[in-house]
Amino acid sequence: MTETTLRPPFDPELEAALALVGDTLPSTLTPEMIPLLRQSPVSGEDEIFAVLDERGFTRRDVTIAGHDGDEIVVSVVEKADRTGTGPGFFHTHGGGMIIGNRWLGVVGFLDWAERFNGVIVTVEYRLAPEFPDPYPVEDCYAGLAWTAEHAAELGIDPNRILIGGGSAGGGLAAGTALLARDRRGPALIGQLLIYPMLDDRDESVSTKQIDGIGVWDRGSNITGWSALLGERKGTEAVSIYAAPARATDLTGLPPAFIDCGSAEVFRDEDVAYATKLWEAGVQAELHVWAGGFHGFDMFAPHAAVAQAMLAARDNWVTRLLG
Repeated sequence: MTETTLRPPFDPELEAALALVGDTLPSTLTPEMIPLLRQSPVSGEDEIFAVLDERGFTRRDVTIAGHDGDEIVVSVVEKADRTGTGPGFFHTHGGGMIIGNRWLGVVGFLDWAERFNGVIVTVEYRLAPEFPDPYPVEDCYAGLAWTAEHAAELGIDPNRILIGGGSAGGGLAAGTALLARDRRGPALIGQLLIYPMLDDRDESVSTKQIDGIGVWDRGSNITGWSALLGERKGTEAVSIYAAPARATDLTGLPPAFIDCGSAEVFRDEDVAYATKLWEAGVQAELHVWAGGFHGFDMFAPHAAVAQAMLAARDNWVTRLLG
């Protein structure tokens, strides 16, 4: 008899959307697919730039020193008529460490930049497998350090810098926050960890439940972590900055917001990370959305559960910065 792993069902609205997603994005991404996926418009840059223009945001690219002093790019996004000082939103994009670019996810930060007179800085960290750990997280830290160092000229209050990102970007945000703590680097007011990718060990119940189904399943996760870590994946040679779930001391970190779906690979590691933050005396807010697959807010933003997810994030940021 074949053993079947039970899993929470998908939300009915989301299941309908998932059927459409499956036509263009397979559940399991393999290493061979990476070049083709990079050619596809996963970030929808033209659409994103159109939204920025329509809403009156400007964007400019700045070349900075990344890991080992190599050049990387960050983009600064703000309202065209902005004056004065406001919070900084340091954005780390998703894409499983292997795809995507700095524009993927930026639109989700525009309302906050507008509402709080803030500035978004989004970093083009280098991708695995060509640039394995520690390149991605160190590039992100370099971008955060640059943002803090140039806070005055950017019109950013250095005491109100929020780091955030989705999926791999959520994991990189958590890893960068750990680096900032341990290096006594830029102070962060909070970390927005949107269904973050935190654990390379492939041991949780949720990773076994989401195998061959949904978006970014177990096989995709193994592909992403293997690209980032190579033979170190799953061994004791993995740093807490690459896989924050491995951290045993989470004291001294900024307040965190963590969300995920109940039917996604990252569910258990995200819940565990929130629990470890509470154990360390760090304020954390956790939401597990019933029936949610990975990234459902991006694939089905009009679904009721996606609207609730977006509202919860907005509420947390508003309370943090308001």
